[in-house]
Amino acid sequence: MTEQPSQPRALDRQRRILDAALAVFSRRGYREASVDEIAEEAETSKGGVYFHFPAKQMIFRALLDVSAKRLLERVEAAIERETRPVAKADAALLTVLDAFADHRALARLFMIEALGAGGEFQERLLQIHSDFIAVIKLHLDTALAEGVIHDVDTDIASRAWFGALNEVILHWLIKGTPARLEDAYTALRPLLMRSVGIEAPAAAPPRGRLANGQAGDRAGH
Repeated sequence: MTEQPSQPRALDRQRRILDAALAVFSRRGYREASVDEIAEEAETSKGGVYFHFPAKQMIFRALLDVSAKRLLERVEAAIERETRPVAKADAALLTVLDAFADHRALARLFMIEALGAGGEFQERLLQIHSDFIAVIKLHLDTALAEGVIHDVDTDIASRAWFGALNEVILHWLIKGTPARLEDAYTALRPLLMRSVGIEAPAAAPPRGRLANGQAGDRAGH
């Protein structure tokens, strides 16, 4: 069990450790990364790391949990700005894409390192995926109830939407294409819309950090 800090200095050190862990795990991979490297990256002592996280596995689990929580908060904020149910589901996917384009190391954490870190992390990753799929399904269900879409299995559709996004992001991480994730979204969006019976033109390139092509590597900031 990790130490729950209450003082500002302790909270700041915990954030620095998680930011450092994200950088080290992304650079070295989960299995090759060491607590010594994380401590050096965080500019703290190894004992300081162990005070908050008694084992490397706990650092990784905390990083997954914190990053997923912050990402879900971004998704919920984006959804609140939309009024139509399909647009809300669309906004959820775009926000995940935006976040991963903005934080390549974060994308690598979820898409590559968590899968190779062992069964306990794979199970947690599946739960995180399920949480995001549930958000998409909720708004597709609303669209179905309101008659916006018809005769759609929203469980399959929401998984297909999330799975398509996963594949696009994974290909971008490994192959480096497309060079800009927003280019993939522009092509992907009308395919997703048609999958639930909505004809939609290709999306304009998204605005914000994704469109600006910025890339950061902090833990969900």
